[in-house]
Amino acid sequence: MQIDLTTTIKGSLLENFFPAGWDLARMDACAANPPETVLDRQPWWNPGFEPVPCDSLADFDTMLGHEIAKQIRRTREAGRKLALILPVGPMGMYRWAVYFLKEWGVKCDHVSGFNMDEWSDGEGNTLPPDNPGAFRFAMEQAFYGPLGELTVPSAQRFFATRELLPTYSERIAALRGEGAELQVIFGIGRVYHIAFWEPHFAAEFSTDEEWKAQTHRLGAKLHPLTIEQNAVTSFKSRTTLVPARANTIGPGLFLNADRIIGGADGALGRGMQWQGLSLWVTLRYGPNRWVPSSFMPTQAGRLFFLKELAGPLVADCN
Repeated sequence: MQIDLTTTIKGSLLENFFPAGWDLARMDACAANPPETVLDRQPWWNPGFEPVPCDSLADFDTMLGHEIAKQIRRTREAGRKLALILPVGPMGMYRWAVYFLKEWGVKCDHVSGFNMDEWSDGEGNTLPPDNPGAFRFAMEQAFYGPLGELTVPSAQRFFATRELLPTYSERIAALRGEGAELQVIFGIGRVYHIAFWEPHFAAEFSTDEEWKAQTHRLGAKLHPLTIEQNAVTSFKSRTTLVPARANTIGPGLFLNADRIIGGADGALGRGMQWQGLSLWVTLRYGPNRWVPSSFMPTQAGRLFFLKELAGPLVADCN
């Protein structure tokens, strides 16, 4: 007799909780794959897409930071501008990106940084930049500030405010018109979001093409699982501090990169984790607008992940 979510959800409080387009059985099948098969290539992956396993969090932070610094150095040496879409989470890689850039003496005045999201209210208003909970504050403290004289010029730093976010698409297009590369750095959400582009937004569009054309959203309604993910990972369990809305870029930006750099580091300790299912579904579900991260392997680039996230994802009550 099988007793699990799929056999007990009918009539429960979760029956209408998950996004309508999710196939829970298909997601479970993704997570049931043997850990040693996590790197097996899938037909829809871009030939230039590469998952990169990391043995430890220290390795993950260093390797991801090196990749970011390497792309900044490469484009500078090539005489090309670089538009970077940047996340706040994961974060440990910024320390190492700064370290390598300083070691190499690479100036970042050819870089324009676009933060992919920010907490907001229902109208897109955001926290002041000096608020410790603001993503802008985190970026200044972790990346722009520590770079010192090598840093990205302040006029080339863009944050997801009500005023600036709607201009991202035009600004990035102008940079690409000048020969710039667009690279998207990202993490994967518990509900498979990229930035705060949530899966339930899929219901608003009749075609994938219409969905893919969306460049941003102000005051986006976040899924409850996104709220809880952030309560655990950013607010030390204090759910009441997590805003229920955010400003975010959309697939019109994060699916149009020349290169992607992804990270999944969601281990919690005691053998527990929150991101293994998210990783497996991203790699194995196949492109589907109800699962935004499922499109990321269709682009060239690298996805760094902690090996332990590959599982096996089984019950452990010890």
